[in-house]
Amino acid sequence: MGEIALNIKALNRPGVLRDITEITALCEINITYTHLFLEDKDHTSVYMELEAVKNVEEFMENIRSFEAVISVEECLSLHEIYGKRIIIIGGGAQVAMVAQGAITESDRHNIRGEHISVDTIPLVGEENLKEAVSAVGRLPRVGALVLAGSLMGGKITEAIKEIKKNHDVFIISLNMPGSVTNEADLVVTDPIQAGVMAVMAVADTAIFDIKKLGKRIF
Repeated sequence: MGEIALNIKALNRPGVLRDITEITALCEINITYTHLFLEDKDHTSVYMELEAVKNVEEFMENIRSFEAVISVEECLSLHEIYGKRIIIIGGGAQVAMVAQGAITESDRHNIRGEHISVDTIPLVGEENLKEAVSAVGRLPRVGALVLAGSLMGGKITEAIKEIKKNHDVFIISLNMPGSVTNEADLVVTDPIQAGVMAVMAVADTAIFDIKKLGKRIF
């Protein structure tokens, strides 16, 4: 009931976010997602996704009444625009090839009304990769994580276990040395095919459910 997204521009002052969230609570509105960032040293932007909004116009007027607020506008949610996310982490060459497959397949599904976006980050080093994998649990709308490298294990594997335990994220790994492949839901040798299968795993418009495959290694 009453699910909306708002973009609020305000002066960069202490207490602005507190005032907004306080009026939200008083109106018995639930915040499902929020993101705040500085546009410049004097101005900030607050994006919020809300549910249980009974009177949208009245709520927006309440926010506009704050002295520090410059403007309030209703907008499409990030889920409606960018949809489900595919995250690709690993070595530059492998990430590029996986992204090629994922972007090509996403285009095919997005033309038919789906919304799937692809995020990539090429990284080297066990610690960097572990932190990147762990951070996936702090990102919204992630449907699938692809580990694209030539050797992954150790702390990276432990981070994957935590992701699988606490989040509903489908994990695909390239076929490589290291213990990461033991924890992945799917192991794929061809990086382009890995990108394609990641999209198929999350797409509502996919012809078949890739999660029901009896075979785990391809």
